[in-house]
Amino acid sequence: MQRLEAASLAALPGVAHGFFGRAGGVSEGLYASLNCGPGSRDDKAAVAENRARVAAVLGAQSLTSLAQIHSPHVHVVGADWDASLHPEGDAMVTAQSGMALGILTADCAPVLFADHQARVIGAAHAGWKGAIGGVTDATIAAMEALGAQRANIHAAIGPCISQRNYEVGFDFRDRFLEQGGLRMRKFFVPSDREGHYRFDLEGYVAARLAALGLKSVQPLGVCTYPVENGFFSFRRTTHAGEPDYGREISAILLAE
Repeated sequence: MQRLEAASLAALPGVAHGFFGRAGGVSEGLYASLNCGPGSRDDKAAVAENRARVAAVLGAQSLTSLAQIHSPHVHVVGADWDASLHPEGDAMVTAQSGMALGILTADCAPVLFADHQARVIGAAHAGWKGAIGGVTDATIAAMEALGAQRANIHAAIGPCISQRNYEVGFDFRDRFLEQGGLRMRKFFVPSDREGHYRFDLEGYVAARLAALGLKSVQPLGVCTYPVENGFFSFRRTTHAGEPDYGREISAILLAE
């Protein structure tokens, strides 16, 4: 099973995490093999088995994820949380041990958070809409409401599409310029096509997190687009004309 870890989170006692690739599961065909996305058209039993394997690797009693909608909405996961419901939203926080928070991606940025001193963790799905909408800011605020302190929070940004492979139009760029002015220009470089740019999603998310005054922010710098990297990619699937795609999972857990 392909599992990447962020050094900053791996060093924290009482916290387990992983950014999982597409290898090590039971799905077949387009979804081979560790597809953890219930929203795909993959066999549901295969997806359930893949998720169970991830939970076992982390030592989790349960693994929960959301029906992600590219929003800034955060759920607080408590002892009465039903992991089978998959409510809509794009981030979760918890102070409950044994319950893994999972983020599903296929180019968007998964962000995992931990304040091991307060024993509060979080996980956020930061596609461009969620990122510009403040999903990471909202996640930090929700963690603070559970007792975390931002000066003690470590954040790690997992595999996502890199600037090299993320071409966007001028209207996309203008949305960011309208929100943040000329300082947003550093996240865009001109593309070979006139009127197009390449967007640095990971850089934008990292800068936004750094501005919040966290203890540390660690981008992994791994791109999901190249097939040899071993991740599902919505953009690669679209370019290949394939009918569907799987989702990798990134998860974090407070150990018992």
